[in-house]
Amino acid sequence: MQQRSALEPLPVSKDAQRVVIEQARKALGGIILGKNQQITLALACLLARGHLLIEDLPGLGKTMLAQALSRVLGLSFQRIQFTSDLLPADIIGVSVFRQDSSEFEFQPGPVFSQLILADEVNRATPKAQSALLEAMEEQQVSVDGTTRQLPDPFFVVATQNPGDQIGTFPLPESQLDRFLMRVELGYPNEESERELLGGEDRRSMMKEIVPVTGPDMLIALQQSAREVHVSDALIDYIQALVRHTRESADIEIGLSPRGAQALVAAAKALAFIEGHSGAYPDDVQAVFSAIAGHRLKPAGGTRFRSPAELCHHVLDSVAIP
Repeated sequence: MQQRSALEPLPVSKDAQRVVIEQARKALGGIILGKNQQITLALACLLARGHLLIEDLPGLGKTMLAQALSRVLGLSFQRIQFTSDLLPADIIGVSVFRQDSSEFEFQPGPVFSQLILADEVNRATPKAQSALLEAMEEQQVSVDGTTRQLPDPFFVVATQNPGDQIGTFPLPESQLDRFLMRVELGYPNEESERELLGGEDRRSMMKEIVPVTGPDMLIALQQSAREVHVSDALIDYIQALVRHTRESADIEIGLSPRGAQALVAAAKALAFIEGHSGAYPDDVQAVFSAIAGHRLKPAGGTRFRSPAELCHHVLDSVAIP
C-alpha cells in the first residue's frame, strides 16, 4: 500500500469543504459585526496562501479579527507587539550558550507559529520590520548561518495605524509587496454598533470559539482554491487591468508581475469561497482594491483621494472582455 506524504493533504469532499467555509464565515461574523466583506477577503487571502495587512484607526477590531481567524481555523498563534525598541531577535529568536553542554542552543522566537499577529507593525523601526521579510517570502528564517523552516501553513496578519499618526514608520514598498492583501475595517454600521454596545463582550465570546477546522483541512482548502479554473478570457482581462496600471498617466508605479499573480490567486480563492464553478470577472473586481491598493502609487497631482478611489478608476477604465 502506498504511503501518503506527511505534507500531502488528506482527501476531503467538496461538500465538507463548503460546510467548513460557511462555518468559518459565520463564526467570524459573530465576533466582527457587520464586516462580512472584509471577513470574506481575509479568508480568501489565507486560502491563497497570502499574508494579510489590516490598516485602520485604533479601536476598530483589527487585532480581534486576527485573533478570531487563528481560533476559528485552529492554528497555533503568537502575537508580537511591534514597538520602537523591538529587535529582530525578539521576533526570530536567539542562540543561548548552555554551560552544561558547552554548546549554543537556539531558542525559537514567536515567528515559529502558524499564524503571527504583527500588531501595529508600523510602530517598529525598519530594522525590526525587515526581520519578517524572509519569513513571509520563503517561509523560513536564517539565524547564525542556519536556515530553519517555519510551520505549514504559515501566515502573517499585520495591523497598522494610518501613517499620519504619531510614532509610525512607513512600511517600505518591498515589505508592503509581501502582503497579498490590505483591507480596511472602517466604522460599523448603526445596527452592528448597537448590537456591539448592548451585547456580550466580544473578548469573552472569543474564548468560547470552537475551531471549525485545523491545519490539515486548511491545506486541503488551499489546494482546492488553487485548482479553480481560470479561463483565457479572464487572463486577458487581468492582463488588461495590469497593463492599464503601468501605462496610465495617473499612476506612477503600476502592478508588478507578482501583483498580477496575486490577483489571479486571490480571485481563484474568492471564487472557491463563493462556490463558483470558476473564477469570473466579478471575483477579480471584488479583490482588486485589496490586492492593488497598497501596490499602486498615484502620480503627483492626481485627483484620487484614496487607494480605493484609484482602484475603482482602474476598474472603470478597463472593459470586461
